[in-house]
Amino acid sequence: MESKLGTLTLGNTLPVPYVQDLAKRSLATVPSRYVRPDQDPPFLSNSSSSDQVPIIDMNKLLSEDSELDKFHNACKDWGFFQLINHGVSESLVETMKIVAKNLFNLPSDEKKKFGSVNGEAEGYGQLFVVSEEQKLDWCDLLSLTTIPVHLRRDYLLPKFPPPLRNALEVYSKEMQNLGMKMVNLVAKSLRIEPSDNLIRLFEPEGWQAIRLNYYPPCPQPELVMGISPHSDSSGLTILLQVNEIDGLQIKKDKNWVSIQPVANAFIINIGDMFEIMSNGIYSSIEHRAVVDSVKERISIATFCSPRFDAEIGPMPTTPQMAPLFERFTFADYMKEFLSHKLDGKSRFHKLRVSQS
Repeated sequence: MESKLGTLTLGNTLPVPYVQDLAKRSLATVPSRYVRPDQDPPFLSNSSSSDQVPIIDMNKLLSEDSELDKFHNACKDWGFFQLINHGVSESLVETMKIVAKNLFNLPSDEKKKFGSVNGEAEGYGQLFVVSEEQKLDWCDLLSLTTIPVHLRRDYLLPKFPPPLRNALEVYSKEMQNLGMKMVNLVAKSLRIEPSDNLIRLFEPEGWQAIRLNYYPPCPQPELVMGISPHSDSSGLTILLQVNEIDGLQIKKDKNWVSIQPVANAFIINIGDMFEIMSNGIYSSIEHRAVVDSVKERISIATFCSPRFDAEIGPMPTTPQMAPLFERFTFADYMKEFLSHKLDGKSRFHKLRVSQS
């Protein structure tokens, strides 16, 4: 497969107004295109500790079987966990928080310099907008490919303010290192032998994308979605909460559960690729973002994914199990994923092998 985004169109998105600009107008009511009667009502709550995703200690994970068992169960039962003692420097994390805040504080005219070109699914604005009638999320974002370097769009990273550009370069490499540690741990916990069978799907040149998300205050937060329910297309996603504001919710046993951010932790979730590779042992969990009436919320998501030419399918984790999913290339999956609006796991379910 030709590995240049110039010949690989992953998806397109329509331009929409910046939500941050709408929020600054002191609106009394939300424009109708953002009102979401089709979704379960948003809520903000202080979930009990028993309802919280597991907290995994990276130091223990690398040396204790009990922590690896905890990791395995978190991936299997929750699809989400919070990772502490992850080894990413505190100074880099704090720098990323500062440059993210500064990005969203830029005037709109400055942010337009990073807008999508020809509707491509990268740049500043929104993604997954495929029709003029579609309901919109209460969110602005900046999305870009960071790895492999030759797949980067030349109208994005080189034109960023130097502090943002320099921080992203360092952060991208750190997330690549952390992501590959997680891939190795997935291989170990699933007892995939040899582990290279999994690792070679991500190396060399596995796809990494970084997305900076901004959820402005909303006058009627109970009517909108910060981001619509979905599962991630990645192998796994590493989320940095820039400000520790409640807003991320996951669907657990058919109920929405709020994740309470833990200081100095990354929130990591299993993506669609690992659910397929594990033949359903691990779960890519539906999740969404809700917003607040007073406080803004900012986050930085790093999507750690296979190579575009990688063939994806169930791996021999449990040989006695029949494959539950079709085989496909990651590029084909991303084309499909980015060409439609976010709609739970509807695209993912089409990959299941017919049981008839």
